[in-house]
Amino acid sequence: MSAQEVAVAACLLLGALLALTAGVGLVRFRTTLDRMHAGTKPQVLGVLLVLLAMWLHRPTWAYAGPLLLVGMSQVIGVSVAAYMVARAGYSRESPDDDTELPPED
Repeated sequence: MSAQEVAVAACLLLGALLALTAGVGLVRFRTTLDRMHAGTKPQVLGVLLVLLAMWLHRPTWAYAGPLLLVGMSQVIGVSVAAYMVARAGYSRESPDDDTELPPED
């Protein structure tokens, strides 16, 4: 096994583990803000690690372009989605959510 194959396997395993922790965090956390954090941070890093593993498997410029495009859209899309979830959670109070909102002036 070459060093490149070990790096590919490590990136795939770590990316899958981070995606799993994101899913577990979405199920276990109670508040909207905690769920938002659990669903964005490890999930994006996990996807980026899987994309890196894909590029390390076939390190050519033909693969780099689409993988970079997917990575950039993932980073931008998840941050926009997290912002929208935070706004919706802030404007709508739910009895099932323990998120403490600041007092209105």
